[in-house]
Amino acid sequence: MIKKIHPVAGFIAFFTILSFWLSTIVSEIQGDVATIAAVKLAIVQGLLLLVPSIALAGATGFKLGGKSPHPDIVRKRRRMPIIAINGIVVLIPCAIFLQQRAAAGQFDQSFIVVQAIELVAGAINLALLGLNIRDGFRLTRRFAPARA
Repeated sequence: MIKKIHPVAGFIAFFTILSFWLSTIVSEIQGDVATIAAVKLAIVQGLLLLVPSIALAGATGFKLGGKSPHPDIVRKRRRMPIIAINGIVVLIPCAIFLQQRAAAGQFDQSFIVVQAIELVAGAINLALLGLNIRDGFRLTRRFAPARA
């Protein structure tokens, strides 16, 4: 069962962050303050899905990998604390700050700076989760090249 939960939780985490990131970009490009505020509120609400999915992916990954010295598992194990710290220390506070500012109609320089930080931190987590997904595929031999 754990072998099924782990990839599902990882994909949910990845695609939730991706949807946050893309929604932010699209709403900023459109420049409609009501849309930006709605996106920021949706992101804060979406944390209720994201946080447990990342925690579940991490916990099940550590359980599956154990103390294995396999290089792909070691790399995945090293990335998870970075993903978690980035989320807890940077992304969650940024999301809350930006939602509060957007709800108050304060799209000032601090909003822009924090938005930039959030986008960079989100891109980092997407990249790290993407690498973990790739290594997970290698470990399970999904999408392995066909043998001649």
